[in-house]
Amino acid sequence: MKECGQSRKASTHPIASSSIKSLRIASWNVRTLYQAGKTAQLTTEMKRYRLHILGVSETHWIQSGQKTLGSGELILFSGREHNQHSEGVALVLAKYAQKSLRGWEPHGERIIMTSFQTRSKNINMNIVQIYAPTDEAQDEEKDAFYDLLQEVMDKLPKKDINILMGDANAKIGRENTGYNRILGSHGLGEMNDNGERFANFCLFNKMVIGGSIFPHKRVHKATWVSPDNVTENQIDNFCVSQNLDYHSMM
Repeated sequence: MKECGQSRKASTHPIASSSIKSLRIASWNVRTLYQAGKTAQLTTEMKRYRLHILGVSETHWIQSGQKTLGSGELILFSGREHNQHSEGVALVLAKYAQKSLRGWEPHGERIIMTSFQTRSKNINMNIVQIYAPTDEAQDEEKDAFYDLLQEVMDKLPKKDINILMGDANAKIGRENTGYNRILGSHGLGEMNDNGERFANFCLFNKMVIGGSIFPHKRVHKATWVSPDNVTENQIDNFCVSQNLDYHSMM
């Protein structure tokens, strides 16, 4: 897929909506959607898992816009403004979820935000999909990413249901000393620099890192496996507002 959809400015316009009762939400790193057949493969897997909203990292699509597929899914995407096909984030909405979409905002190649109406007229559900710089990236690049992400989070009302998800490229580990309000003890491995940045960000914004709360088999914790199947990392995360009282489960 090349340039398509609406412009960055047009894509931020609100969309007529109606509330829905429940959603199945997931986030995947797909490595690329900039190849023939990749989008069809993605939506096939999305249907197989019966997902209503799918966050996607590393689309490698450029610019920002929206596209309705022949199969009915709506893709909202945000990428680089020039012709370098790298990074890129998106949200894929099944027809069921499209009914509740209120609006969305692209924020470059690493952040996209969507807002949905809930059954409560005074509360929305906001989803921020991210693709963070790797642990090897320069500190300046990491700082710029988290500064922009904070600007996005600052716009979200605290009373809303806020979800932060995607490829954070952050190892949060098992040790949660100092982070017990937002981090469980069931992570994988040890916290790295990106993990510390991400944990501090979630602590400041009162976002619970969901993948660390409940015990799982090791095979179910890893979200990235090296090509030789030797190294496993848990670097993709799903975080929810602390006001949902998830800390009582930890």
